[in-house]
Amino acid sequence: MSKTTIQYVLSRLHQLGITDIFGVPGDFAFPINDAICQDINLRFIGSCNELNAAYAADGYARIKGMGAINTTYGPGELSALCGIAGSYAENLPIFHLTGQPTLATQRSRAIVHHTLGNGEFDLFYQMTAPAVCARTIITQENCVSETERLIAAALYHRRPVYMAFPSDVANERVIGEMQPLAEPQSDLDSLVSAVNAIEQVVTRAKTACILPGILLARLGLQPLTTALVNASGLPFATMMMDKTVLDETHPNYIGMYSGALAEERVRAFVEDADCVLAIGALATDFNTGAFTAKLDRSKTINVMHHHTRVGHAIYENVEMKDVLTALLEVLPKRTDIKGPKPSQFDQPQGKGSDKITAEALYPRWGRFLKPDDILISETGTNALGLAFAKMPKGSTFHNQTLWGSIGWATPAAFGAALAAPTRRVVLITGDGSHQLTAQEVSQFYRYGLKPIIFVLNNDGYLIERLLCKEQDIYYNDLAQWNYHQLPQALGCEGWFSARVTTCGELDSAIAKAENCGSGVYIEVVTDKYVAPAVAMKMHESTKTLYKL
Repeated sequence: MSKTTIQYVLSRLHQLGITDIFGVPGDFAFPINDAICQDINLRFIGSCNELNAAYAADGYARIKGMGAINTTYGPGELSALCGIAGSYAENLPIFHLTGQPTLATQRSRAIVHHTLGNGEFDLFYQMTAPAVCARTIITQENCVSETERLIAAALYHRRPVYMAFPSDVANERVIGEMQPLAEPQSDLDSLVSAVNAIEQVVTRAKTACILPGILLARLGLQPLTTALVNASGLPFATMMMDKTVLDETHPNYIGMYSGALAEERVRAFVEDADCVLAIGALATDFNTGAFTAKLDRSKTINVMHHHTRVGHAIYENVEMKDVLTALLEVLPKRTDIKGPKPSQFDQPQGKGSDKITAEALYPRWGRFLKPDDILISETGTNALGLAFAKMPKGSTFHNQTLWGSIGWATPAAFGAALAAPTRRVVLITGDGSHQLTAQEVSQFYRYGLKPIIFVLNNDGYLIERLLCKEQDIYYNDLAQWNYHQLPQALGCEGWFSARVTTCGELDSAIAKAENCGSGVYIEVVTDKYVAPAVAMKMHESTKTLYKL
């Protein structure tokens, strides 16, 4: 017998590598919920709310390449929409499966729960449009073709797609069959022209460097790009959104580039280069150091997902993988170009009863990291400090740099941990962000995961204090929580939990975290305005950040 519509979709998601689907059950989605639970290849991961489910799917996709979420009609899908929009902004393919009322209910314009009470049933479908690259309402007849179209769209754009299932359609048998759609191919003439143009610019340049960007990570092209670095001999730097897309222990790595916020020798090397070869890098506000980056367009190249720009010339319909593969064969080995060595944090300051300062905290966090760690860093001052830590071999740094939705990191860390249960996951989040989604800490214990969580308690929204005009204005204040007591309250039995206010207490807690064998939750208390130097530079750059 043929599969039901939902069985067909789920089987294709599993073939793509998805084994966990995040969500919150709801009556219109029961057929989808049931099908996931009955599928031996999949797990339904019940989240505390739909927004957390979307953030968790985002974190999962950063490790596995794609993710999936299941919500019910109306309140469920709209609750998830902020997280889906974040995945869209940051080029993560998420499959959003939503259950709708039956076709008979929709045709009768019945006034039912989860609606606006006006008999309109396509409103929420329309609301999803800006946050997905493709969407559909599944029927028996279109299920196969639409599923393949949406899979192709998600992979082509590396962005979310939306699939709605009227609840009676979900268990109907599919009609028809087809092969998956072929991947796009580069236009050969445009590809040859782009590669020749890049080769000429790089060969003529007296100095050059590579800026690998986040898109190559989304496409899984890190090995190919590393091979290109090795073959060309060119130094490389990364920007904020792109940190650890290539291994920072590579001998050609020179450090973080972030315009005027970068270390001066890195900034000078990149901006003075005759050629900057960017690969999937985006000129966002935080990537460019609050728009202080000074990169001459005539000297820069950007190899993007489906096109390449060389100076002012644009070559359309060329795939990034094809460009990199061709460059690997033609770029000369440049042993004459040497970049600066990346800096590392200074030795941690403070001891014993000393207060925890930025100079005490960030070097300690940097030294705590191990090879192959997954570091999830929340939007805020901690991310700005950790961006300049030199990451160990095989470790990865994740931050929602462009969308910047506070609260993302805690559920995203849960999703990442599910995607890679054998790797150590370190979550560093601020108190303000944590208050939005802290309940998802309970899910780590529920699924047998043992993260290491640091909550930076600096008495409010510090990044907001640094960006607004009146720093002590009370909208940046928070309700005071006993953060270190949360794991016990949320059912995380046997976890090591601590609240530290001095360097000595922090050292003791970190030492215990290394070997306790359980989940770890450490509340780090600092004074209100303890911030890394680059965060203070961001405070000084508000005019360029906001283009005032």
